[in-house]
This record gives sequence, structure tokens and C-alpha cells, in this order.
Amino acid sequence: MGVLRMGHASVRVMDIDAAVRHYENVLGLKTVMKDNAGNVYLKCWDEWDKYSLILTPSDRAGLNHVAYKVQDDADLDALQKRIEAWGTKTTMLAEGALPSTGRMLQFNLPSGHEMRLYAMKEYVGTDVGTTNPDPWPDGMRGAGAHWLDHCLLMCEMNPPEGINTVQDNTRFMKECLDFFLTEQVLVGPNADMQAATWMTRTSTPHDIAFVGGPVSGLHHIAFFLDSWHDVLKAADVMAKNKVRIDVAPTRHGITRGETIYFFDPSGNRNETFAGLGYLAQPDRPVTTWSEDRLGSGIFYHTGELVSSFTDVYT
Repeated sequence: MGVLRMGHASVRVMDIDAAVRHYENVLGLKTVMKDNAGNVYLKCWDEWDKYSLILTPSDRAGLNHVAYKVQDDADLDALQKRIEAWGTKTTMLAEGALPSTGRMLQFNLPSGHEMRLYAMKEYVGTDVGTTNPDPWPDGMRGAGAHWLDHCLLMCEMNPPEGINTVQDNTRFMKECLDFFLTEQVLVGPNADMQAATWMTRTSTPHDIAFVGGPVSGLHHIAFFLDSWHDVLKAADVMAKNKVRIDVAPTRHGITRGETIYFFDPSGNRNETFAGLGYLAQPDRPVTTWSEDRLGSGIFYHTGELVSSFTDVYT
């Protein structure tokens, strides 16, 4: 029972045509459908469900919701009871509220971010199939992202006012959805305040992450690549397409991931992420980063924080 993996992200964009070009030509996703409201649905070549990214036209950038897939439809009822017992209101959206998707359990995290859980989405298969498949498809575009990997959410944190939704979200995800903690940043006089956490339900270092900030928002959505070589190729693709790069290719200490951060045309931050880092398991000891080594945790090579990385988000 429970959450299997990240299912999709629904993101607001201010120029839908420019956004589609970005996600197709730079990241290598393909458009699978458009609806009457102007929303565009896309998937990566190595994903088997119909879509993993929804682009919605808007006058401002940011996240509408993030969704995770659960194993069975009955899990939605069990998780609804658990979430409501925790004190969080939920709504069960009927099948078809999103195209090609079954009913969805909708609720807000303590940070205010909308999350949805679902069990069914139309199966369309990967671009290489399941019988004697090639390692990659012909005609792959851009960076050739394999799949939508994770998201990082900025969460309101104001210790003098007693507000720490990083900690609240972490407890919610553990107690309601059975995510487990892989890494954390501890700050404060006693080094006991969670300022950032990385959590997972799979064997990768994180399926979701929370970082404290002045207001809640979207820090980034991340797409998986195979290797450091593919990360460098992605940087070439971005340069050719005049993409605004936030952080050039580097390595994280946290998760050990190899990474580039960049922006879509509306200012939503994207990441291409390679390397599985380590085998994440519930019995693996939690990795803790201290406040004085946070620079190395985020940017291992330089050990220095980049102000735009923490100050700019949607």
C-alpha cells in the first residue's frame, strides 16, 4: 500500500508556446495532448504513463500542484482517512478531473502547497517499448530527459514567529504518506531546527525536498539524466537555445547528484539531475549537514552558496 513515485507536476507559465518549445527542444519532452482550456500535457521518452508535466497558461509562474502515484485505488481511501485524522482537509476528485487519470485525493501540505494522489493514469508505454528495447529512442531531442524525477518546494520558515513548515511538511510526509528522511540541514543555536529536508519513498535520495524561505513556492522541478556526460551535453543544448542558466554543471554534496539549474521562459526553475547518489532505504542513517557546511552541501565543488539559488523562486 502507499505511494509509488512522483506522477506529475502542474506548472503555471506565462507564454504557453514559448514554454512548450522549451520543454520539447531543451529537455526533450514531447507533447501528448492539449485540452480545451489551453493546458498542454507532456511526457519524457522513458515514462510509461501518459504525461508527467502539465503546463497551464497564467499571468504568473509557479506550481499548481504536484502529484504522486499510489499502488492501488483502495489506497486513496485509506490515505484519506489517515490524512484527515492528522487534521488536514481532503477532497476526492472524480475520475476525469484530469484527462486520462482516475480519481485523485487532493489536499494541501502544511506549507500550503497542493498535493494530489492518484492510482490510475492511462498507460501509453515508453518510446522504446518493452520487448527487446533499444537503450534510447531514435530522434531524441534536446537533453533527452528520462523522467520527471523530483521537486523541491520552498516552505515558509520564520523561527521568531514559531513558523517552520519544513519541519511540519517533513512530519506530515512521514506520518501520513510513509516517506522517510534521507538528508537534512540543521540550524539554530542548538543545531536542532530542520531548515531543509530530503525525503523519498523509492530507492533514490529524494522524491521530494523542502527548504525554508520567507514564503512558500516552487524552487524547481527536476528531470533525470543518465550521467555526468549527459549533464554536460544538456548544458550545450541550453547554450545553443539561449536558456538562462542559474547554476552551471556541478555536484551536490547533498544527494551526491550531478546537476545544472536553469529557468524556463516564465522563470520556473528546472534541474537536470544525474547520478543515483546512493541506495536510499528506511534503515539507512540520515545524513545531516550543519549550517557552517551548507555551501558544500549544495555546491560541493566551490563550497559557496549562490544568492540567486535561494532567493529566486516562483
